[in-house]
Parts: sequence; C-alpha cells; structure tokens
Amino acid sequence: MSRKKITHFFDETIIREYDIRGIYEKTLFDLDAKILGNLFGLKLGKGESINIAYDGRISSNNLKENLIKGFLEVGVNVNEIGLGPTPMLYYSCVAMNVSSGIIVTGSHNPKNHNGFKVVYNNLPFFADDLQKLKEEAKGFVFTKTNAIRKNIDVKKRYLSRLLKSFIQKKDLNIVWDAGNGSAGEIMKNLSDSFKGKKIILFEKIDGNFPNHHPDPSDPKNLEDCQKYILKHKLDVGLAFDGDGDRLGVVDDKGRIIPGDKILLLLAKQMLKKKKIKVIADVKCSQVLFDQIKNLGGEIIMSQTGHSHVKNNLKKFNAHLAGEMSGHIFFAEGYYGFDDALYAAVKILEVINENEKKLSELVDEIPNVFNTPEIRIECDDKFKFEVIKKVSKNLEKENKKIINIDGLRVLNKDGWWLLRASNTQPALVVRCESSTKDGLKNQKKNITEQLNKIDYNFSQKIFG
Repeated sequence: MSRKKITHFFDETIIREYDIRGIYEKTLFDLDAKILGNLFGLKLGKGESINIAYDGRISSNNLKENLIKGFLEVGVNVNEIGLGPTPMLYYSCVAMNVSSGIIVTGSHNPKNHNGFKVVYNNLPFFADDLQKLKEEAKGFVFTKTNAIRKNIDVKKRYLSRLLKSFIQKKDLNIVWDAGNGSAGEIMKNLSDSFKGKKIILFEKIDGNFPNHHPDPSDPKNLEDCQKYILKHKLDVGLAFDGDGDRLGVVDDKGRIIPGDKILLLLAKQMLKKKKIKVIADVKCSQVLFDQIKNLGGEIIMSQTGHSHVKNNLKKFNAHLAGEMSGHIFFAEGYYGFDDALYAAVKILEVINENEKKLSELVDEIPNVFNTPEIRIECDDKFKFEVIKKVSKNLEKENKKIINIDGLRVLNKDGWWLLRASNTQPALVVRCESSTKDGLKNQKKNITEQLNKIDYNFSQKIFG
C-alpha cells in the first residue's frame, strides 16, 4: 500500500463559523471535497463508518463523489444516504447508530454556491474544529487503503418517524412549498399523510431553483404561499429552505409568522402538558422570553447560529430551541437536531389541537414594534473591532448589556442589538420596543453609539 504526503490550501473564505461554504469552481473545488474526506476520515480512524448525503444543487453530486473518494482512500467505510434534506442525514445517524455524518449542501445560498455540514460524535463540527482542519490540510500523510461503500435508503423510516404520535382530529388545509430544494420528495410524501385540502408547490428537486429561491426568511419567497392561502382559504402555509432545516410559516390571513413567534407557539403548546426549558437566540423578541417565563417555563438566551443553539440545547438539557432564522430544534420526543419537516408537523399539531385558527393564536401574542434584521456591510477585519469600541463606550455609561453574542442593550422601553455576523462581512442590527416612539428611541440610541466611533454606519442603517 502506498503512503501519500499531501499539501493542500483551502480558500481562506470557505471555512465559516458553522460550516464550509463557497462558490463552486471559484473558491470551492472538487479537490477540497476529497481532502475533507481524507482529513475527517483520519480523524475518525480506519475501519470506522460515516453517513454521507447531498442536496439537489448541480454541483452536489461531483462534490459528494470526491468526498466519498477521500474517505475510502483512508479506510473509512461510507454509508451513502442519498439525495435529501439535511435532517434526513441527521436522522440516519441516529437510526443507524453512526456518530458522524456529512451532507453536501449549499443550504439557502445562491445556486452556484455549495458546501458541507458536518456532524462528529453526534455534535456539530464547527468553529475551531474547522479551523484546525484547515491547518492540518497544509501537510498530512496517510497510507492509501480500501474501505466499503454502501447505499442505505432511510426515507421511509424517516417519514414514518416524522408522523409518529400525530393523530389528526380535523381537516387541515395546507399549502406546501419546497422551493425546488432537497426537501421536495419527503415534503410531498409527508403531505399525503394529512386529510384536507392541499396544494403542493415546487416539490421537484432542481438545483437551478426556477420558481423562487429556497430561503423562507426572505418575505418575497413566501408570496406563493400567501397567494394560495388567501385564494383557497387555507389554514397554513409551510415553506422550506434549500436543505430542509429551516421553516417558514404563513397563517390563514396570509401573514408571515416570524421565527420567534413560531418558537413561542410551539412552546405554548408544549407548556400545556409540562414545564419545559427553551433555548432562544439573542435576536428573538423580549415577548418570547417574558411569555415563556409567565407560563411557567424556563428560557435561556443563546448565541445566534444553529450549531451554537444545538450545543446549548444539549448543554442545558432543554426540551425545545429555536432562532429567528427558522431553525427549530426538538429534544422532547425527538433527537435535538434542527428539522423543518418535523417542526412543520408540530405546527400542524398546534392547529390540530386548538379550536382557534392559527391567526387567532398569533394575535394572542402581545404586539411590539421592531425592525427586521438589518445587515450593514463591514469588512471582516473591522467588524469585531466595531463591537469592542461600542462595548467600551457602553460600559462607561453603565448601560444594561447582554454580551453573549455581540451587544444586546436593554432600557426602559425596549432593546437594541449590534453583533458581528459569523457568516458574512457584516454587522447585524435589530431594535424592539413596546411603542412606536420607543422604537424611534432605540434607533436613535444605536445610531448615537455608532456615531461615537470612526465608522459612519448610521446612514446605512436607517437611511
């Protein structure tokens, strides 16, 4: 058997905080996939096994084949799970008692982008772990060997697990939208399990995304759901991102439900049966935190990012977790990973178990005034320095600050948030208040803080 010495340099831009992402054949190449298979395979060890899946992007099959080749070269056996959503890969690891897996996916990013989401020892593999892998690629040695490649179909088992314990009590009238992403086939099969009107949109997996981009956090991508709900008087619209781990929800009035309100609706349903512990990211509304406490639950604020939230779910032994972006995690009765298809079933359970319409349940949530998530371009070299400078000024003024992820600054009529994006060269801003005037004050507060430092961001934030 031949011994190989490898020197490889990943493009500096592709190793992100939560995963590996880049532009195919510009910053991300087939060789990167093979080297990832080599390095991660060496970490697992000869004779170990890994589960591999891929999404429907044009480049995914090539990247998947090279990834598998990398694992086989270093003696790691590969279970190929096939084309499907990210949570199906996660489920396969649980169902097959395999502790590690990788899916080739570009998630909700542009169609010429792609990447990898990695699980190691049943936990997300991200941040410093990925940085170490990048350094190891610059010089490593292995003895070329052979391993076994098998195809494993878990789709029927996964679908059955999604529906476990759901007992339908009334007709549910639903529009389903996969956005031509990798959840399409499973979504279509899932929809067949519910009685009532159904409209299926863009279930065909197509990496060109010919209808709309598969990102339910962007309101324009939910316009089809809204149109069909109002036209056919449906109960709910359910939309999925490109790899099926983020959920968008539209109520029966055609209104988009923000991620924190989705989390609150699910938590309130669970709190009817038992006290629960919930994890929510730093961008979520104060209403979420206050309501769960008032209902007898416990809630913990987390850094933003699906990997951080998932780790905190396990760390604090919580039952439920979520973030503004639409990642929802169930540990109560499920496995703790983010699964938009399972979250969709649980939203249907909320409608199924209540006499009120979904819109009426939404309207019971106290109304507040807030901004959307605002992103300001800021070079990666400077964005964390901006946070440090603003933090120092706030400390001098004795402001009440939550600094688990950037700066969440609380005052008598609301809060504002300033954080550095972990995935883009940008700062993220969000403000909230119980009144319109209070929201103006929050905007004024953050503008004043940014004007105290040497970066003229205020015009970019609020015009």
